[in-house]
Amino acid sequence: MDIAQWLRGLGLERYIKTFCDAEITSEILPELTEADLRELGLPLGPRKAVLKAIHALAAPITPVAVNANGPADYAKPSIPSDAERRQLTVMFVDLVGSTALASGRDPEELRDLLQAYHNTVVGEIDRFEGHIAKFLGDGVLAYFGWPRAHEDEAERAVRAGLRVTKAVASLTEPSGAALAARVGIATGLVVVGELIGEGEARERAVIGETPNLAARLQGLAEPNDVVIAESTRRLLGEAFTYHDLGRVPLKGLPEPVQAWLVIGEGAAESRFEAQHGTATTALVGRNEELALLLDRWEQAKEREGQIVLLGGEAGIGKSRLVRALRDQVARVPHTPLSHFCSPFHTNTALYPVVGLLERAAAIRREDASDEQLDKLEAMLALGTDDVQESAPILADLLAIPTRDRYPPLALSHTRRRSEHSRPFWNRYKAWRQDSRSLPFTRTSIGRTLPCSNFSIGLSTRCSGFRS
Repeated sequence: MDIAQWLRGLGLERYIKTFCDAEITSEILPELTEADLRELGLPLGPRKAVLKAIHALAAPITPVAVNANGPADYAKPSIPSDAERRQLTVMFVDLVGSTALASGRDPEELRDLLQAYHNTVVGEIDRFEGHIAKFLGDGVLAYFGWPRAHEDEAERAVRAGLRVTKAVASLTEPSGAALAARVGIATGLVVVGELIGEGEARERAVIGETPNLAARLQGLAEPNDVVIAESTRRLLGEAFTYHDLGRVPLKGLPEPVQAWLVIGEGAAESRFEAQHGTATTALVGRNEELALLLDRWEQAKEREGQIVLLGGEAGIGKSRLVRALRDQVARVPHTPLSHFCSPFHTNTALYPVVGLLERAAAIRREDASDEQLDKLEAMLALGTDDVQESAPILADLLAIPTRDRYPPLALSHTRRRSEHSRPFWNRYKAWRQDSRSLPFTRTSIGRTLPCSNFSIGLSTRCSGFRS
């Protein structure tokens, strides 16, 4: 279609240059909105004329039969559908006791309270790159997997849900009472992107059972709880700890559904461990790569430190190959040290080291602070005689409150970072002085890029290996 001729037909030939400068083509024309035309500089009248003509182009009214006994049937123009079928993880967040909050409260005060609540929820969902679909009063509907998709949408949704409940619990109403939210999450096939509604009510809806299931699971949750569907649980594996709620009847669903309460993060060492545990399939077609790794291992046992960078596209079996290496050397006395980067903790300093320490000491975030300190001290006692010096430094790194057991560290940020590394260097020196020569493997895994990398360090304690 000739855009210039089309504009002349509307009597808007004076805007031909404007459309040409903006490179408006016949393919783009049906997608123009009033905001786009305003940005092009068209006044109100021409904007309305262009939009009306666009709607007529999109779906011209077809002749229909006229009923002699009544008004003619009206064929409403339709808009081309951009909907697509995809798997989506849907989250529904609800503010507990919102009716009681509104009772007897000034509307402006209630508005400020709800605005703080909405901002908190949106901030946590944005952190994990979820999409806010709509606000339903005090409820928030969010999608993970549309319009932007990731390989771990279910995990992102659950992490966001846990942070939402924690963040909302830190909010208080003017009387001092804490707010609470509950979250329902479900995963399934939907049709997403369909435009429905008219005018300001127009939105891109999700069609399918999944949004309804998420909303029903939210109603099942207690304050500050996150409840997920079985479909989401299967995708998560053991990345989190759960409480089995059994099969529960939900309004509007023909049969009871399996529901799970998310307790917190799991103890799995990595995403691979969380998904597969100890059950893995046979390693096929990787004999040459595995032989190379085992050869480097033999060299490390001879006090020749080695580093192997294993890189490639996601899903080609890098984690499986590393598991095969660890299985092969399991009978040889050695110390495995594994560090895992995370796209969810890019702003957490030394996160891989924190994870290593928590796994080594069996520290769980839901443990009381005194119990976490006991576990940290027990772990340190295995490798150093000066627990009292190292414990407060590592407790600060792990964000464990020491209360009256240790005095607070009155250090600058730079000095604090330096002190965090000191216990590790002291332990390394002790290894060098140790007469034993047990090899160790160190696996560092980066997953913040589309192409993930494994860096495998193979060395011995007394080799003087430097990396």
